[in-house]
Amino acid sequence: MPRIIPVILSGGTGTRLWPLSRQSYPKQLLALAGEGSLLQQAALRGKAIAPDEAPMVIANAEHRFVVAEQLRAAGIAQSRIVLEPVGRNTAPAVAVAALLAVADDPEAVILVMPSDHVIGDNAAFAGSVAVAAVAAAAGEMVLFGIPPTRPETGYGYIRSGAALPGLPGVSRVDAFVEKPDLPTAERYLATGAYAWNSGIFVLPAAGVIAALEAFTPAVVAAARAAIESAASDLDFLRLGEAAFAAAPSIAIDRAVMERTDRAAVMAAPFSWSDAGTWSALWDIGARDADGNVLTGDAVAFDTRNSYLRSDGPMVAAVGLDDVVVVATGDAVLVAHRGASQDVGELVKLLKERGSSAATTSPWVHRPWGFYQSVHSGERFQVKRITVNPGARLSLQRHYHRAEHWVVVNGTALVTRDNEQVLLRENEAIFLPQGCVHRLENPGKTPLNLIEVQSGGYLGEDDIVRIEDDFAR
Repeated sequence: MPRIIPVILSGGTGTRLWPLSRQSYPKQLLALAGEGSLLQQAALRGKAIAPDEAPMVIANAEHRFVVAEQLRAAGIAQSRIVLEPVGRNTAPAVAVAALLAVADDPEAVILVMPSDHVIGDNAAFAGSVAVAAVAAAAGEMVLFGIPPTRPETGYGYIRSGAALPGLPGVSRVDAFVEKPDLPTAERYLATGAYAWNSGIFVLPAAGVIAALEAFTPAVVAAARAAIESAASDLDFLRLGEAAFAAAPSIAIDRAVMERTDRAAVMAAPFSWSDAGTWSALWDIGARDADGNVLTGDAVAFDTRNSYLRSDGPMVAAVGLDDVVVVATGDAVLVAHRGASQDVGELVKLLKERGSSAATTSPWVHRPWGFYQSVHSGERFQVKRITVNPGARLSLQRHYHRAEHWVVVNGTALVTRDNEQVLLRENEAIFLPQGCVHRLENPGKTPLNLIEVQSGGYLGEDDIVRIEDDFAR
């Protein structure tokens, strides 16, 4: 068996799952289907296939601390997190992963997985990867094809050609087809010769580098330069910004798979979803007798075939069919289930209008935990703050505001100028404007507190960090 290095692509934003998924905290970081986030599920699948390998995660630099914390929480102690300074589609990311893999082992095979997909049978997935890895070791570029269950217009398709001998379920790719209209999709479904393009690849690392050099040399040249100019940042590898930004923004499908004569497709014997729309989550969700998927504080009466979800106020629906209603702390989406592909266009409209809700979640995640703005007004703001066990904020001061902290539960160790104070549930402390302070959770459970800020300026940029565990 060739050496398999799992590579997880985690640079997407998942705008079609707005308002839950946002640029600041996209869908791969959310628990949308089953236990754990989609990123954690992907990492654990990779770990089950290659238990001795540290999975490689190509991530948006903005999400680095959340990615690292989620991997740690999933029990993955060793990982290699590579930070993209800008988004450049999948080909540059795969090029970076392949170059790093070849530096470790010239014969390595990389398993490239998007971080935001849902796989229904992990054992079947692992078995398929084992077969695909044998093909990749022989020089084939293998892509998983999903047997279609409906005339889907939101996916690209693959037409299978001749079977490859000695590799059960693996065929030569005859053609890649763009997202079709409905009549074409219905014809593809009827022929049985087409599969959905899953975006999951098993590739020879050296082979994909050679193919990139032949077909899109600018991609691999930029990836090499980005690695050469990379810097280690705590436990992360931060790619050189100028070099990586020079890479063409192109998918690995177009850069290599549609051009090489070694493209192969393996029919997937496992269920799969890209979890890309609310309709897709309805497809894979647990439906009640009326065909409804209800998540959170949601109730339906005389309503059928709908997806209702609340991560905020109660959602209640009466007399509706085929709708999506999703509520968060600051936004509500109401859509026809058949139009869920268009939610991304709605997000574009919100951005044009300058709405912060288009990109920013009410929950702002930090490497030590998160905070949520609860209420604000003239010269004051109220926040809920959660600090992870053993974590602490930077040693800092504010020039324009004072703060009151009230512990809701857990234990807080507070530094205030030259003193340290231990606070427990229902205890409070005042931090005057300009004092040097730090908040720490010395306990083994999350620390939750309420912060009341008051002053002439309450922006996040009124933080002067004196010491910081996260090198910010």
